[in-house]
Amino acid sequence: QVQLVESGGGWVQAGGSLRLSCAASGRTVSDYNMGWFRQAPGQEREFVAGVSWAGGRTSYTDSVKGRFPISRDNAKKTVSLEMNSLKPEDTAVYYCAAVGRTRGLIRAMREYAYWGQGTQVTVSS
Repeated sequence: QVQLVESGGGWVQAGGSLRLSCAASGRTVSDYNMGWFRQAPGQEREFVAGVSWAGGRTSYTDSVKGRFPISRDNAKKTVSLEMNSLKPEDTAVYYCAAVGRTRGLIRAMREYAYWGQGTQVTVSS
């Protein structure tokens, strides 16, 4: 079992920045690749970014490449998403999720076994 708790969401004007953090507890965090997903009102949850268990590989959806670097610190059991140059279309609830490291950096939501409760990000124009 892995417990995930997100923090760092909030309200920001377009062009601003926010840093999301995901604190993990339970089983060894380095057993898992980690991902960030988001869900806007009326839309399906979508993959945003992922990082491999050791932090050496990352993956991003096209709309956030170059703006949302993902990183992790296994010693601190945290995963971060640095959100820069935010746009109104980035408004969503952001979720942290964990998938077994043998699964690779996958984007399919159904493959992730553990989820946090989500944190709201609102970007105003």
